[in-house]
Amino acid sequence: MMAKRAFEDFTEGVAFPLPPYRVTKEEVIAFASEFDPQPFHLDEAAAAKSMLGGLSASGWHTCAMMMRMMADGFLNDSTSQGSPGIDFVKWLRPVRPGDTLSGTVRVLSSRRSASRPTIGLAKLAADLVNDRGETVLASEYTVILLTREAAAEQAA
Repeated sequence: MMAKRAFEDFTEGVAFPLPPYRVTKEEVIAFASEFDPQPFHLDEAAAAKSMLGGLSASGWHTCAMMMRMMADGFLNDSTSQGSPGIDFVKWLRPVRPGDTLSGTVRVLSSRRSASRPTIGLAKLAADLVNDRGETVLASEYTVILLTREAAAEQAA
C-alpha cells in the first residue's frame, strides 16, 4: 500500500489533476430543489429567459462537484485534516447539464505551523473547466495536513 500524501508532498508548484465529472440534468434540478431553488436552476423555460440563457447548476452545486472531484483526485489519499476556509470562489461561466468538468489543483505555497509542528498548511488554487475548455470556476483555499511523521504516529 502506498503511503498517503502528507504535508511534505504539497510543495509550491505541485499540481493535482482532478478526475472528470459528468453533470446531469437530474442532479442539477435535485440539488437546486433542495438547496438553491431559483428558477434558472429548476426550470428550462424560465432558465432560457434568464441571463444564464439556459438551465445551469447552482454555483454551490458546482462547488460540491468540485469537492467530490478533489476528494476522489487527491484528498482522500492524503493526510488532510480539513480547511479553515476558502479565500475566494468565482463562478465564471454557467455549468450546464451534459457538461463534463475537469480541472487542476495547484499548490501556491505551504508552511509548517509554528504553534503545531505536526501540521502544515498548504494554499491551493483550483480551476474547473468544461469540455469546451472554458474555465467555469476558480478558487483559492487552504488545507491543513498532517506531516508524514505525525501521520505515521497516528497510524501506529
